[in-house]
Amino acid sequence: MKHRLVFTAIMSFFLSSLMSLWVTYLNLGITPNFIAQWIHAFSLAWPAAAVIAFFVGPIAQKITLRLLKS
Repeated sequence: MKHRLVFTAIMSFFLSSLMSLWVTYLNLGITPNFIAQWIHAFSLAWPAAAVIAFFVGPIAQKITLRLLKS
């Protein structure tokens, strides 16, 4: 369980930081307050991403195992 929690936190951190950066850039472009807007978007995205990854991760792993089973 500890491994799953740490992995979920790290993976959701990277995914939500990069995705929120990309979407903020696409929606607003580079503005004088871009960093502040990106941090705001990230602060909303990371908790959601962590919860989703925690609950959907095992399902995705099962689907992956079924798809790759030979």
